[in-house]
Amino acid sequence: MATLLLLWVPIAAPISLLGKDRNLVIILTMGLLFGEFLLLLRFWNKKVYRKSQLFRSYGLERTRTNGLELLAGLSIGLLLTLSLFGVEGLLGWVVWKPASGFLPRVILEGLLSALLIGLAEELVFRGWLLDELQRDYRPRVALWADALTFAVLHFSFIRPIAETIRTFPKFPGLLLLGLTLVWAKRGHGGRLGISIGLHAGLVWGYYIINVGNLVKYTDRVSNWVTGVDQNPLAGVMGLLFLGAIAFWMRRRAEP
Repeated sequence: MATLLLLWVPIAAPISLLGKDRNLVIILTMGLLFGEFLLLLRFWNKKVYRKSQLFRSYGLERTRTNGLELLAGLSIGLLLTLSLFGVEGLLGWVVWKPASGFLPRVILEGLLSALLIGLAEELVFRGWLLDELQRDYRPRVALWADALTFAVLHFSFIRPIAETIRTFPKFPGLLLLGLTLVWAKRGHGGRLGISIGLHAGLVWGYYIINVGNLVKYTDRVSNWVTGVDQNPLAGVMGLLFLGAIAFWMRRRAEP
């Protein structure tokens, strides 16, 4: 990981300093980081583990079953997110609005972005990292170490204490999501399709709602219920909905 960062920073830093479009900068730097990760991963597996089927060993199989599981996960994640906002609409916590842009374009852009994010993050966390952890630790330890790493890297504690406390509800949601995605993989024969799909489906649903500007919060309840900074994972309702999926995936993963 240190080698990856040493190779990435000298190239990514100039891009971040010269780029004016923040979204483009993020796409370029993260794309570069992922590309370097894949190159180092191939080198690592070839020299250390003598693996010939790199992606297959992580559960990224080009099979009909894995493809169907990806579609199933995508549907579950999307429906979970839309159902959450649907319930909050019925309760009067949000009101639905017409899309602020061309909705079909938002939906397509969201799908492509979500699939790329799901593929990249699941290959890193539920592919490479989980594989490394399971080589040295018991399954339960590997499960929690993987989920904690995922949550910590998505939630920066390097910020003022007041801001950390305010946004802390994001952390339990990220931790639960990390656990859910490991259980999903383990409950489906170690294949990565279901985890990629579920991750992408959640991102896709939120992208449609957020970028499409489809809802407005009424502030009838605390944002600790609906989500701090309008992030569903950072609220009680989001945890409840995700908890239902987590329970299901855990039951499937149990021997």
